[in-house]
Amino acid sequence: MKELQHLNKYFLKYKYQLVIGVIITVVSKLFIVFVPQLIGSTIDIVNQQTQNPQADIAVFKKDLLTNILLIVGTAVIAGILTFLMRQTIINVSRYIEYDLKNEVYQQYQKLSLNFYKKNKTGDLMNRISEDVGRVRMYAGPAIMYSINTITLFFVAIFFMYKQAPSLTFYTIIPLPILSVLIYLISKEINKRSTIVQQYLSKLSAFTQESFSGIAVIKAYGLESETFKNFDELSQASKEKQLHLVRIQAFFFPMMVLLIGISNLIVIYIGGKQYIDGIISLGTVSEFIIYVNMLTWPVATIGWVTSIVQEAEASQKRINEFLKIEPEIRNTNTTPSDIKGAIEFKDVHFTYDDTNIKALQGLSFKVGSGETLAIIGKTGSGKSTILDLISRLYDVDSGDILIDAKEVSTLNLNSLRNAIGYVPQEAFLFSDTIKNNIKFGKEDATDEEVISAAKNAQVHKNISQFTHGYDTVLGERGVTLSGGQKQRVSIARAIIKDPKILLFDDCLSAVDTETEEKILNNLNKVSHGKTTIIVSHRISSAKNADHIIVLEDGKVAQKGTHNELIAIDGYYKSLYLKQLNQKEM
Repeated sequence: MKELQHLNKYFLKYKYQLVIGVIITVVSKLFIVFVPQLIGSTIDIVNQQTQNPQADIAVFKKDLLTNILLIVGTAVIAGILTFLMRQTIINVSRYIEYDLKNEVYQQYQKLSLNFYKKNKTGDLMNRISEDVGRVRMYAGPAIMYSINTITLFFVAIFFMYKQAPSLTFYTIIPLPILSVLIYLISKEINKRSTIVQQYLSKLSAFTQESFSGIAVIKAYGLESETFKNFDELSQASKEKQLHLVRIQAFFFPMMVLLIGISNLIVIYIGGKQYIDGIISLGTVSEFIIYVNMLTWPVATIGWVTSIVQEAEASQKRINEFLKIEPEIRNTNTTPSDIKGAIEFKDVHFTYDDTNIKALQGLSFKVGSGETLAIIGKTGSGKSTILDLISRLYDVDSGDILIDAKEVSTLNLNSLRNAIGYVPQEAFLFSDTIKNNIKFGKEDATDEEVISAAKNAQVHKNISQFTHGYDTVLGERGVTLSGGQKQRVSIARAIIKDPKILLFDDCLSAVDTETEEKILNNLNKVSHGKTTIIVSHRISSAKNADHIIVLEDGKVAQKGTHNELIAIDGYYKSLYLKQLNQKEM
């Protein structure tokens, strides 16, 4: 159970509730074990009256009524205490589930983009939902029933031994056999539970990708092929589940068998001792009740063992991610004042998941408040530059300076708060359009939202929707067209009013007329802000203060628009090509 030791900090956090729950559990079991004694005593009273009909009937009725009232009262008190036990221990398990989910989610937030490239969304979701749910079963029901079982077992055995030592010894003969079987089966459950959770993650990842890419699946007519793959994966998952269930199925029949053997022992040995006059008939009845009272607690040993082993396997999967140290760490807790001057000095960067060398000795400089345009072929490293400025990755070698300070020495929150970033693939949340724009500035007024939308040339489109800015978007903004998503994403960056604006080919899905209007608006709103525009269009780059052309992660050309069209090279050829297309 070493993986589950991670939960000890939560048990300490809720120690008072747990201690109260344990005390209530013990007390409730003490009341419960009195019931067999009272029943045994009642049977002895009836037996004595039967054997001695001349005894005082009034005393008999009084003793009988007293025992009945005690039985009912004891059962009611035990029931109330059992309810309170569940209200303490089970509630604590919900608190721990809440805390653990938050811990996992916060860890997910800290981990770098590299982590998300290597792990599937479905697997991440499965660990924070299915795996945490299984761990909760350990933190609540497993602990509660374990305390129940241990308390009831020892208290019952104590009272049984007190009544009839030799009969107690015979009754517990099956228990050592039970312990050995539980140990052997629990090891196998742990191994099979791990495999089951891995397949559940695969299934979650597959379905998540299928739903996200449903448009592509339908466009290519791959529904039957996708279903076939899902069915194969589902069948494999089912087989692993059945493999686990088969071993779990041994527990309950085994428990019932051993309890049944104990009952037979009580009836046989107890019957002989009663005939011999060693014990009373009430004691035999009392032992039968005790043995059957132990049936459920002993039977739950298998269930609890299964829960613990599944929780151990799940917590191990959770710990795998919790133990990962984030690659990007905030090394400065003091807020940094960002003005926006950016400089790259001999920067080298390779993506470790693909081993692609994105940048090779890149150097350039852009002053605070200036605009830099980056042109280049696909794969030349343009987007990587923006990711490095935002510190989504750290460089392999070289230096990135913001305001003449190494970017890794700046406060990470201050740096990212000073940046308005429009990615190449616009991502919108399943929320209202207004809230998607306000994602850049949470406390923005409606007037600011509309102003940002107008500058991004998307206000007219939004106004035509039935619910306007309160229109709720589908997942990933699927309700909008590609161009509309890009423009809402631009509005989100503009409303933030950052020191640095990063545009990653964010006008590729809009027509040239709309592009021209957006660029004119951006020239106004970006005044005094450091702006970097990545684009394949000369029209987006021509008004920049500086232009660099990238090739294989290096600067192939640099200068202004007029300087670059005056010399032969990639920029001039691209300019002429796009000029001819525009004239046609």
